[in-house]
Amino acid sequence: MKITKTFIDDLYIIEPQIYNDQRGFFFEFYNKHIFKELTGLEVDFIQDNLAQSKKGVLRGLHFQKAPYAQAKLVSVIKGAVLDVVVDLRNGSKTFGQYFSIVLNEQNRQQLFIPRGFAHAYLTLADDSLFFYKIDNIYQPQSEAGIKFDDPDLKIDWQYDLSQIIISEKDRNLPYLKDLKNYL
Repeated sequence: MKITKTFIDDLYIIEPQIYNDQRGFFFEFYNKHIFKELTGLEVDFIQDNLAQSKKGVLRGLHFQKAPYAQAKLVSVIKGAVLDVVVDLRNGSKTFGQYFSIVLNEQNRQQLFIPRGFAHAYLTLADDSLFFYKIDNIYQPQSEAGIKFDDPDLKIDWQYDLSQIIISEKDRNLPYLKDLKNYL
């Protein structure tokens, strides 16, 4: 397993060791002990989720407010996504900055997202399967989000936004500047 730090503290790109042969491939998706050894972080994932989406679907930017904030380990089983996170940690030197990465079934990369981030992804291929682990329960009254096209965030979605498929709920999320008192 190779772990690469990003410019945002505690946000890591993970590349599993993949073993290929004539039968196919095998890799360890997650190893708690190796993850802790390489990052210094201890995470207790309690739930796995899988979402299927058509090309052009944008989900997010979502987050859970404390005390139900969630760390995530995200990856793509099939297809491809542009995965985007925004640092919402009060006092962070990168507060309000975003990081993006293409995750797909070819590169098999994963992204570890610590608590305190808004998260979204845009599917780049039909029938994409997005898999993620979370470390805290979902609590509906703690659910929050930021509008995907917030002009202050200046996220480059690398996609024609007039062609996206997005829920009405996500389309009507507030801007970050309107949430600062709720973080």
